[in-house]
Amino acid sequence: MELVIQNLDFLLKGAYYTLLITIVSMFFGLLIGLVVAVARLKGNKFVRNVARIYVSIIRGTPVLVQIFIIYYGLPDFGITLGPLNAAFISLSINISAYLSETFRGAILAVSSGQTEAAQSLGLTPWQTMWRVVLPQAARVAIPPMGNTFIGMLKETSLVSIVTVTELLRTAQLLIAQYYVAMPFFIAIAIMYWVMSLSFSAILNRIEARLSKAY
Repeated sequence: MELVIQNLDFLLKGAYYTLLITIVSMFFGLLIGLVVAVARLKGNKFVRNVARIYVSIIRGTPVLVQIFIIYYGLPDFGITLGPLNAAFISLSINISAYLSETFRGAILAVSSGQTEAAQSLGLTPWQTMWRVVLPQAARVAIPPMGNTFIGMLKETSLVSIVTVTELLRTAQLLIAQYYVAMPFFIAIAIMYWVMSLSFSAILNRIEARLSKAY
């Protein structure tokens, strides 16, 4: 493992980009997923159908194909993105489709009595959604969201195919330099594992807080 220690700074830089891609993609994926979920539940027929088709297409195609479309396909239409921006956009879009279904299920799990009580107090449907339903739905959504986030963390390895120097790409570069594979693969496996445990711990604390609040 001497080579790993010698190149630890380089591997940590790769881990930084892995975390950056994960966090940025999670943030925008949450926003898009929430909008899509609300659109499917509260929109008119046209909006619901558009949201349903969006989820179906994204969930029905491999994330690697989506990365290729964003990075290699868009230049055909005059849109050229850097590797990192392509990673942000493709992974945000991908995770948003899965999160939208998580949000939709969580919103439907909130008792209709909560909505009726809020509206009887004079809240509008949108006020009821944002102030009453969504906070309670968040508690229901946290556990499946945790699995989605950890899956996203591991899926960041796919963007190495478009030369983003995340954790897997750094290992590949070091392997090409030293002609030794196992130490670097073991090192990045441990680093992915530690990051996954950290995300799980954070989400567990959030879930515990929400449980106390509601």
